[in-house]
Amino acid sequence: MGVSTASPVKGVSVVTVDHPPVNALPVQGWYDLADALRAAGRDPEVRCVVLTAAGRGFNAGVDIKEMQRDSGHDTLIGANRGCFEAFAAVYECEVPVVAAVHGFCLGGGIGLAGNADAIVASDDATFGLPELDRGALGAATHLARLVPQHLMRTLYYTSRTATAAELHAHGSVWKVVPRAELQDAALELAGEIARKDGYLIRLAKAAINGIDPVDVRRSYRFEQGFTFEAGLSGAADRVRNTFGKGA
Repeated sequence: MGVSTASPVKGVSVVTVDHPPVNALPVQGWYDLADALRAAGRDPEVRCVVLTAAGRGFNAGVDIKEMQRDSGHDTLIGANRGCFEAFAAVYECEVPVVAAVHGFCLGGGIGLAGNADAIVASDDATFGLPELDRGALGAATHLARLVPQHLMRTLYYTSRTATAAELHAHGSVWKVVPRAELQDAALELAGEIARKDGYLIRLAKAAINGIDPVDVRRSYRFEQGFTFEAGLSGAADRVRNTFGKGA
């Protein structure tokens, strides 16, 4: 349980998140994930990273229960910083990152997948930001990398989700496969990337990040300021305390 790293294919590092029951990560989990991604990118033998997850879904975001146990703001601050580090670690990984997404990809999952270089998804995968229903804000920056602007806004305001097939139609998901074939499909794409020259693939990653029209770190940090405001105002607790109660 936690975050693990393996190398099943030459030149490819697979980082797997396994935090039952739904891969909603506690504060330390986000930092552990960031550390694993950065370590994989620094490895001179690695030319591509696959980010995947075990269990029912790819990622359900922040551990709301951990947040509810904290009477102060330490967990809120920790979760925001941890998410920031993990999302940045995907984006800044020295080699391309392929996200292998199955089941639900929600909240923080959007931050991870949205910052990946490529996405392979199972046909049961759904993507969304239920933040307004969880007393939080954020990751619109990353959802905007997956869907067009007006769809991003509609999904954000309604907390609705989009399917892997819909994202494939928008061009943000490379391939949609049956769930049983997801790992093989992700490794196939990662293996193709890993066959490129290691030095050039790292230059390519840096160059593509350098021409990105949006600074994802600054944009997401701006969003996080409103999450802090929601927490300090009491609005976040008011909404979060209804979570899981059918309200």
